[in-house]
Amino acid sequence: MINGAISTWVARLGAVWVEAQVTQINARPGMTQVFVGVRDVKANLSAQMVTSPEALMKLTPALTEGDRIVMRVKAEFWANRGQLVLRASEVRAVGLGDLLARIERLKQELTAEGLFAANRKQPLPFLPRRVGLICGRDSAAEHDVVTNARHRWPSLDFELRPVAVQGSTAAAEVTAALAQLCELPDIDVIVITRGGGNAEDLLPFSDEALIRAVAACSIPVVSAIGHEQDSPLLDFVADVRASTPTDAARRIVPDVNEQRELIATNQLRTMRAITTMLDTQGHRIARLAAHPGLQDPMYIVDQQRELVTSNRIRFNKSLAHQLQLASTGTKNLRTQLRAFSPAATLERGYAIVFDEAEQIVRDPARVGPGDRLRIRLADGDVPAIATDPQVVAAPQAVPAATDTPKPATPHDDEPVPPASTSKGSP
Repeated sequence: MINGAISTWVARLGAVWVEAQVTQINARPGMTQVFVGVRDVKANLSAQMVTSPEALMKLTPALTEGDRIVMRVKAEFWANRGQLVLRASEVRAVGLGDLLARIERLKQELTAEGLFAANRKQPLPFLPRRVGLICGRDSAAEHDVVTNARHRWPSLDFELRPVAVQGSTAAAEVTAALAQLCELPDIDVIVITRGGGNAEDLLPFSDEALIRAVAACSIPVVSAIGHEQDSPLLDFVADVRASTPTDAARRIVPDVNEQRELIATNQLRTMRAITTMLDTQGHRIARLAAHPGLQDPMYIVDQQRELVTSNRIRFNKSLAHQLQLASTGTKNLRTQLRAFSPAATLERGYAIVFDEAEQIVRDPARVGPGDRLRIRLADGDVPAIATDPQVVAAPQAVPAATDTPKPATPHDDEPVPPASTSKGSP
């Protein structure tokens, strides 16, 4: 009942154009119908296409397995067999130019997504533990990779995944093999390779699902598809692009002979460097051993003692010189200070008269009879009282001391108020 319901529902669908890839052609002479197995170019869906021999005869060149076609079909569901059938009224071949144009558009889309960006590329390990190899069954590409890689590094181990490398199932098989190798813990590099071929043979290596699977792979992938001029999209998304299978073998492992030569060269350089360093250090030790300080340890002590003694003498001389300069300077300053001091004038016999307000008396008119005065001499003060105004007004100045006047000094011409000497006697 379910098949019948599906058949009824499918029968309501109208005619549509469908693109597919041919997987099988069943055409016999005398048959009124040709059965062609087809699969979706993106999804995992297969069906039977039924058409007339005349529809296929119009195709040039003749239709073969792996070709892509565009057909106008009316879907049918055969309830007895439970099979979807596409009855085609018109079939057209998809030309190589159309396929290449679609690949170019896909390339631009994936480039815009960043799948081909250089910063996504993973570096290859220096020496992988195990190499995963996806290639055709018993193919020349397999022989080239394995033979040349083991010639460079004889102990290299491979994990082979033989798959179809052309045809309608090639892309799906390569994608599945890649997923299997990515799950193995000891695989360090994966190589996807096949020999040369025409553009149609290399179409599976531009499949979008395969390209996205390589981009998502956590293990570095090496693409070695075709020859130098071949460039499927796999070359752009792979971490390393090798021009040939032999070039892939050269890239995944180092050459053991080159490494041995490199080790020998580095060993020789290391020994030379060690010898040079030992010679240098030996000469240095010899120079140190010949140093007087090592032959006689007290030599350095004596040198330092002499240096301390010499420095002490120089310091004492310098200190004595500085003290002498400071003493001379102090004496000069003292002499200058005394020369400018009023005390020097008083020592020559002059006096200074102060009134009761402790103001210096410079004018006799400011003093009246009975005013109390204080007379400052060189050795002390003398109190006095003004008596006779006439005496106070005497213009002649008489030295306060009765001793013989001292010789004149360079400062004898300093002015002294006349009242200082006229009021000198009580």
